[in-house]
Amino acid sequence: MTLQALLWDVDGTLAETERDGHRVAFNQAFESLGLSWRWDEVHYGRLLAVSGGRERLLHDMSSRSDAPALSQQRETLVVELHALKNRFYADRVAAGHVALRPGVADLMAECRAQGVRQAITTTTSRSNVDALLKTAFGGGWAEPFDAVVCGEDVRCKKPDPEVFLLALQRLQIGPLDAIAIEDSPGGVAAARAAQVPVLVTLSSYFQQATVEAALAIGPGLGQRRGWRPALVDEGPGRVTLDDLLQWRERADSVSQHA
Repeated sequence: MTLQALLWDVDGTLAETERDGHRVAFNQAFESLGLSWRWDEVHYGRLLAVSGGRERLLHDMSSRSDAPALSQQRETLVVELHALKNRFYADRVAAGHVALRPGVADLMAECRAQGVRQAITTTTSRSNVDALLKTAFGGGWAEPFDAVVCGEDVRCKKPDPEVFLLALQRLQIGPLDAIAIEDSPGGVAAARAAQVPVLVTLSSYFQQATVEAALAIGPGLGQRRGWRPALVDEGPGRVTLDDLLQWRERADSVSQHA
């Protein structure tokens, strides 16, 4: 079976956006409104169990005695904070503080060269995707992607599979015709719920995460060592499309003999 499409997550997968971008931008938003709240790396890591920036804000407010008491007041504050956060995030990306992870641009280029279609499958906002990829690839960043599915396009965020089901529908392919690339347990759960095989490039916040039912789990696309299952050739270089196909063939063989 050939590989027809690669489905890319964004936050944590394309770049360390959570560590280098969103958390810092949230703190800038708090400060700009005169709030004493600050999310350190440990606390933010716990908040990542909640999908979506607005949702994280509401979750965090639920345990704060100095948060607005009324739900409508909280919703209003969340809208303002999230808009500010996105602006600060875009500024950080444009200033070069959030770079693509090693191997990402190379694998995208290989897909284009070999005719493998690509899609963005994220539940972050379109403005955040645009900020990151415009800085990395320029204003025409969306041209190589046959589908771009963002948070505004779905009702439910990951780990719900809706983002993958919509992408497959737009690409007009089946789940086994694609491979998703994710960095977190929630993203993996969403892909597997849509029956899409998934490769995991663990981001900084999920180095110790328990991930199940993935084709392979590793430190990033820019290196060949440290993957489980291990690559046959662990020499220098990056992960390639051939490697993805070999992992998928290995997983298919294991499932057939199970």
